[in-house]
Amino acid sequence: MHYQRALFSALVLGAITSISVFGQKSAIIAGHLIDPASGTVTANQIILVEHNPNNGSSEILAIGSDIDIPGDAEVIDLSDQWVLPGLVDAHDHLGITYKEDPESWYYYFTVIMDSTPLRAIQSMSTGFQKLASGFTIVRDLGNNGLYADTALRQAIEMGWVPGPTMINSGIIIGAFGGQFHEIPEREDTVYPEYMNADTDDEIVKAIRRNIHYGAKVIKVCVDCQAYPYTEEQLKLFVREAANAGQKVSGHVQTREGARRAIEAGLWSIDHDGALDPELHKMMAERGIFRAGTETPQADWGRRLSDRRWERRKAMLKDAYDQGVLLVYSTDADYYIKGMNRGELSIEFIKTWEEAGIPAPDILKAMTTNGYLISETENERGPIKVGFAADIISTADNPLDDINALRDIRFVMKDGKVFKRDGVVASLGFFHNGPEFGWRVR
Repeated sequence: MHYQRALFSALVLGAITSISVFGQKSAIIAGHLIDPASGTVTANQIILVEHNPNNGSSEILAIGSDIDIPGDAEVIDLSDQWVLPGLVDAHDHLGITYKEDPESWYYYFTVIMDSTPLRAIQSMSTGFQKLASGFTIVRDLGNNGLYADTALRQAIEMGWVPGPTMINSGIIIGAFGGQFHEIPEREDTVYPEYMNADTDDEIVKAIRRNIHYGAKVIKVCVDCQAYPYTEEQLKLFVREAANAGQKVSGHVQTREGARRAIEAGLWSIDHDGALDPELHKMMAERGIFRAGTETPQADWGRRLSDRRWERRKAMLKDAYDQGVLLVYSTDADYYIKGMNRGELSIEFIKTWEEAGIPAPDILKAMTTNGYLISETENERGPIKVGFAADIISTADNPLDDINALRDIRFVMKDGKVFKRDGVVASLGFFHNGPEFGWRVR
């Protein structure tokens, strides 16, 4: 009996081992393979991919024009398409809202009225839409209730739901009040959207708490109140995050706050309103990322003044001219009728185009620089042998016209086909309203 049990155990172990070793293979026939880092195209390439269904991982096994395709591999014919690595949104908030009414109060209604479980489901919906538009990595920088972002990241990593690779921040850390202007009777409204941290001890504890609950980057409100963080306090943020191998993203609203954040060595400066040529020069010298969240001038209810719009374009172009590390970042956390959140995110290319940034450099900001700010560049992002298989395609060449990204025909995430021929393949339910946003085309 013991011998039979041992034999059965050995057979089971062998079966499990064989399943783990031999994954599902796909061979992508790429008519035009784009390398955004160099802005070059290679014709008629085969990308051999293996997906391990047991742990959800993937690996690009080979790339070339004369690859032997295994007999058991699924052949994916993209011979008439432009194939490239997935896009990155370096600043968004997946747990903020689809609510149409009342639009002007969307943010406050979300954070006050919606529970964390509801926002986790909402975040999944947003991530689904972002992935359908080609965004395979998203830096999700707060405003997710009580760690809905961590819940979604874990669910995606475990293969429970489709979605982009998430670099999530947990709860935004700020001086008393966060970004709110509270009243004494309800001053606790700030939590869990923000963690108040005013002393050095409170700063350290807030950072450690976020990391303990699954944050992958630290987000600080540098100057959201009349009592902004000092340069020394911001250096403490950087040191304490580095102690756990993490970086600090800084929400800035004032020029002085931006200057302090740059001097303190934050990883990224988020939002563009306070930046100017002198600060851009400092950022370029220090290698600090500019996640500008450049909202386009549009006719869907979020129109900037002409003065702000011209300044926004001029400062983006100045940062480009000075060699600042630019990343594509949207902050697209609002509802626009007729668009899902993925489509809204793509709309931000308008600002880059009108600022005079060439299409290859816009694409580089959306890919190569996005992998760098997300710190995935050694394992995920570029289409390279040994890397995870996050691959998208378009019908036209985005190096010639960046608007080709408005029509993502194919999405592979971690070696699994999510979208094929412009249609999402993973789930069969679609909804046109703002509540769930399953409309994907």
